[in-house]
Amino acid sequence: MPVSVFVGASVDGFIARTNGDFDFLPEGGGEPHGYDEFMASVDALVIGRHTFEKVLTFDAWPYGDKRVVVLSSRPVDLSAVVGGAVEQMAGSPAEIVSQLAASGAHHLYVDGGITIQRFLRAGLIQRLIITRVPAFHSSAPCPATCSCATS
Repeated sequence: MPVSVFVGASVDGFIARTNGDFDFLPEGGGEPHGYDEFMASVDALVIGRHTFEKVLTFDAWPYGDKRVVVLSSRPVDLSAVVGGAVEQMAGSPAEIVSQLAASGAHHLYVDGGITIQRFLRAGLIQRLIITRVPAFHSSAPCPATCSCATS
Protein backbone atom coordinates (compact mmCIF):
# COMPACT_ATOMS: atom_id res chain seq x y z
CA MET A 1 0.00 0.00 0.00
CA PRO A 2 1.42 3.43 -0.89
CA VAL A 3 2.21 5.64 2.08
CA SER A 4 2.81 9.28 1.16
CA VAL A 5 3.78 12.61 2.70
CA PHE A 6 2.70 15.99 1.30
CA VAL A 7 4.13 19.00 3.14
CA GLY A 8 4.72 22.68 2.58
CA ALA A 9 8.11 23.87 3.76
CA SER A 10 9.64 27.29 4.16
CA VAL A 11 12.65 28.22 2.03
CA ASP A 12 14.84 27.47 5.03
CA GLY A 13 13.35 23.97 5.32
CA PHE A 14 10.83 24.14 8.16
CA ILE A 15 7.31 22.66 8.12
CA ALA A 16 6.26 24.36 11.38
CA ARG A 17 7.44 26.74 14.06
CA THR A 18 8.67 25.35 17.37
CA ASN A 19 5.20 26.01 18.84
CA GLY A 20 3.56 23.98 16.05
CA ASP A 21 2.25 26.98 14.09
CA PHE A 22 2.68 27.12 10.35
CA ASP A 23 1.49 30.68 9.89
CA PHE A 24 4.41 31.38 7.56
CA LEU A 25 2.65 29.26 4.93
CA PRO A 26 0.25 31.15 2.63
CA GLU A 27 -3.31 31.36 3.93
CA GLY A 28 -5.55 28.89 2.16
CA GLY A 29 -2.50 27.06 0.81
CA GLY A 30 -1.45 29.72 -1.69
CA GLU A 31 -1.27 28.73 -5.32
CA PRO A 32 -2.31 25.18 -6.23
CA HIS A 33 0.43 22.59 -5.86
CA GLY A 34 -1.59 19.45 -6.58
CA TYR A 35 -2.85 19.05 -3.02
CA ASP A 36 -6.50 18.62 -4.00
CA GLU A 37 -5.62 15.94 -6.54
CA PHE A 38 -3.36 14.26 -4.00
CA MET A 39 -6.09 14.24 -1.33
CA ALA A 40 -8.52 12.73 -3.82
CA SER A 41 -6.15 9.75 -4.18
CA VAL A 42 -5.86 9.16 -0.41
CA ASP A 43 -8.07 6.80 1.60
CA ALA A 44 -6.91 7.85 5.05
CA LEU A 45 -4.86 10.57 6.70
CA VAL A 46 -2.60 9.54 9.59
CA ILE A 47 -1.61 12.34 11.98
CA GLY A 48 -0.18 12.60 15.46
CA ARG A 49 -1.89 14.03 18.49
CA HIS A 50 -0.08 17.40 18.27
CA THR A 51 -1.08 17.90 14.63
CA PHE A 52 -4.65 16.91 15.47
CA GLU A 53 -4.78 19.44 18.31
CA LYS A 54 -3.39 22.16 16.00
CA VAL A 55 -5.97 21.35 13.31
CA LEU A 56 -8.74 21.67 15.90
CA THR A 57 -7.83 25.37 16.24
CA PHE A 58 -8.80 26.01 12.59
CA ASP A 59 -12.12 27.68 11.83
CA ALA A 60 -13.39 24.53 10.10
CA TRP A 61 -12.40 20.87 9.90
CA PRO A 62 -10.23 20.80 6.74
CA TYR A 63 -10.57 17.11 5.83
CA GLY A 64 -14.30 16.82 5.18
CA ASP A 65 -15.40 13.22 5.55
CA LYS A 66 -11.94 11.81 4.75
CA ARG A 67 -10.94 9.11 7.24
CA VAL A 68 -8.48 10.61 9.75
CA VAL A 69 -6.49 8.44 12.14
CA VAL A 70 -4.98 10.19 15.17
CA LEU A 71 -1.99 8.40 16.65
CA SER A 72 -1.64 8.56 20.41
CA SER A 73 -1.00 6.14 23.23
CA ARG A 74 -3.19 8.30 25.51
CA PRO A 75 -6.94 8.89 25.12
CA VAL A 76 -7.81 11.65 22.65
CA ASP A 77 -11.07 13.60 22.75
CA LEU A 78 -12.42 13.23 19.21
CA SER A 79 -15.79 14.81 20.02
CA ALA A 80 -14.70 18.29 18.86
CA VAL A 81 -14.69 17.11 15.23
CA VAL A 82 -18.05 17.74 13.60
CA GLY A 83 -18.78 15.92 10.36
CA GLY A 84 -15.44 14.14 10.17
CA ALA A 85 -14.57 10.45 10.25
CA VAL A 86 -11.93 10.47 12.99
CA GLU A 87 -10.56 7.56 14.99
CA GLN A 88 -7.62 6.90 17.28
CA MET A 89 -4.93 4.24 16.93
CA ALA A 90 -1.71 3.40 18.73
CA GLY A 91 1.22 1.25 17.75
CA SER A 92 4.31 1.22 15.60
CA PRO A 93 4.12 2.65 12.09
CA ALA A 94 4.21 -0.89 10.64
CA GLU A 95 1.31 -1.93 12.88
CA ILE A 96 -0.69 1.15 11.87
CA VAL A 97 -0.14 0.49 8.16
CA SER A 98 -1.07 -3.17 8.63
CA GLN A 99 -4.27 -2.31 10.53
CA LEU A 100 -5.32 0.27 7.95
CA ALA A 101 -4.60 -2.06 5.04
CA ALA A 102 -6.67 -4.78 6.74
CA SER A 103 -9.55 -2.30 7.09
CA GLY A 104 -9.53 -1.56 3.35
CA ALA A 105 -7.28 1.48 3.02
CA HIS A 106 -5.24 1.60 -0.21
CA HIS A 107 -3.27 4.88 0.04
CA LEU A 108 -2.23 6.61 3.27
CA TYR A 109 -1.23 10.25 3.75
CA VAL A 110 1.04 10.72 6.77
CA ASP A 111 1.29 14.24 8.20
CA GLY A 112 2.80 15.98 11.21
CA GLY A 113 6.50 16.35 11.97
CA ILE A 114 6.92 13.61 14.57
CA THR A 115 4.64 11.18 12.76
CA ILE A 116 6.42 11.73 9.43
CA GLN A 117 9.77 11.11 11.14
CA ARG A 118 8.53 7.85 12.69
CA PHE A 119 7.21 6.54 9.36
CA LEU A 120 10.40 7.59 7.54
CA ARG A 121 12.59 5.82 10.12
CA ALA A 122 10.45 2.71 9.69
CA GLY A 123 11.06 2.84 5.92
CA LEU A 124 7.34 3.05 5.14
CA ILE A 125 7.16 6.26 3.07
CA GLN A 126 7.14 5.57 -0.68
CA ARG A 127 6.33 9.09 -1.84
CA LEU A 128 7.55 12.35 -0.32
CA ILE A 129 6.12 15.55 -1.82
CA ILE A 130 7.66 18.77 -0.48
CA THR A 131 6.38 22.10 -1.74
CA ARG A 132 8.68 25.05 -1.06
CA VAL A 133 6.88 28.25 -0.21
CA PRO A 134 8.54 31.65 -0.60
CA ALA A 135 8.70 32.39 3.10
CA PHE A 136 11.28 32.14 5.85
CA HIS A 137 10.52 30.37 9.10
CA SER A 138 13.32 31.85 11.11
CA SER A 139 13.38 35.35 12.53
CA ALA A 140 16.49 36.11 10.50
CA PRO A 141 15.97 38.76 7.82
CA CYS A 142 15.49 37.69 4.24
CA PRO A 143 18.47 37.94 1.93
CA ALA A 144 18.67 41.26 0.07
CA THR A 145 17.58 39.54 -3.14
CA CYS A 146 14.43 38.13 -1.58
CA SER A 147 11.18 40.09 -1.54
CA CYS A 148 9.40 37.76 0.88
CA ALA A 149 8.02 38.83 4.22
CA THR A 150 9.88 37.72 7.31
CA SER A 151 8.13 36.35 10.32
